[in-house]
Amino acid sequence: MDLFRTRPTQSTPSDLKPCLTALDLILLGIGAIVGAGIFVLTGVAAATQAGPAIVISFLFSGIACTFAALSYAELASSIGGAGSAYSYGYASLGELIAWIIGWDLLLEYGVGVCAVAIGWSGYFNNAMAAIGLHIPDYLLKTPGEGGVLNLPAMMIIWILSFVIALGVEQSARFNALIVTVKLIAIAIFVIVAIPNVNSENWHPFLPFGWTGVFGGAALVFFAYIGFDAVSTAAEETIKPQRNLSIGIIGSLLICSFIYIVVSGLLTSITSYKTLNVKSPVAETILHLGHPIAAGIIAVGAIAGITSVMLIFIYGLTRVFFAISRDGLLPAYFSKVNAKTKTPLRIIFLATIIMSLGAGLFSIQTVAELVNIGTLAAFIIVCLGVVVLRHTKPDMPRPFKTPFSPVFPLLGALSCAYLMIHLPLLTWLRFIIWMMIGLVIYFSYGYRHSKLHKQ
Repeated sequence: MDLFRTRPTQSTPSDLKPCLTALDLILLGIGAIVGAGIFVLTGVAAATQAGPAIVISFLFSGIACTFAALSYAELASSIGGAGSAYSYGYASLGELIAWIIGWDLLLEYGVGVCAVAIGWSGYFNNAMAAIGLHIPDYLLKTPGEGGVLNLPAMMIIWILSFVIALGVEQSARFNALIVTVKLIAIAIFVIVAIPNVNSENWHPFLPFGWTGVFGGAALVFFAYIGFDAVSTAAEETIKPQRNLSIGIIGSLLICSFIYIVVSGLLTSITSYKTLNVKSPVAETILHLGHPIAAGIIAVGAIAGITSVMLIFIYGLTRVFFAISRDGLLPAYFSKVNAKTKTPLRIIFLATIIMSLGAGLFSIQTVAELVNIGTLAAFIIVCLGVVVLRHTKPDMPRPFKTPFSPVFPLLGALSCAYLMIHLPLLTWLRFIIWMMIGLVIYFSYGYRHSKLHKQ
């Protein structure tokens, strides 16, 4: 039984429609990265971990994430495929590792959508209350919280899944609109904040010391999660060998710049001690006497969260599609609709499962699984670069990770370091999910694998 057989590095032809440009991919990356991280996590990390030195925390996290992004860019440009890290693992580390990381990506994206949808529901409820419309508590709370289900969370998943089902072009246009809204909100924050900068708020700059800076870096690292979803668009991208690396690295650099600027301004216009609230950016602007600007920023926060869900749903369906096409999951789901050029069966199944998860479980139950799944994917991609440089040195590489194998190994080590510091309960749930995946692989995937049949 050869569990580590690899397939060719070229992706399998598909019926998906190539139509995305480099700009579309950059906007997809921004849509996936800039969300609750900038509007919520920035303030929380500053107040509880790093103080004004949160700008250094973002810088360190951005550098660590760049190592993984460079590895993603190399494999995306040379291997491609809708499966992202799953496809890269298949070509470099073998089928079993590919299945593990594919199963892991389904967890990352699926649980991520549920967690973000639950957060979106809270913002939506606040917006409705502000205009005098009140949603009954039993339609906002899960059974464990004394309600029936979280209806808004389920509703937004179905709406965004419908957009994705229409086609990748429509999804890209919708994402571009949402990204524009949240970038306008960020620009308004910067314009209002600059005249109110007070250097005294940056004293002391390191209230928690360097330990706090690195603790803040570990916390805000997850604000960068999402750029990997760009690589799932490989088979729907025009000139993927060129545009994928531009989309991945370009979106990460832009978002890193935004995070550093916003965190620097936020901690300079108010004391970091006041930022441990649900909407630190909007509330700070409101306290400065700018209610209209605060309202626009709140809308931008909702838009930001919405775009994250959209890209995560998209990423999940493409990874599922790649796994199903390879035979490790039923090939029934890899059917592409002739009219929309999208895998409608996968979208429908995933929407049912994710909406039930968001409607019936609390955010604490689902959110903590996202982080470990993402870090595991990053490690596989970084190691995949090192392995392929050794096993297939002559493989065409339109983009090459600089200073390989140093940068990929630094990426793998930094992600492993963060994984070690995750809670034990998160590890236990992750292990249980992986055990379920191994049962599915050995009972179905191995025997039905197209590579195995060949």
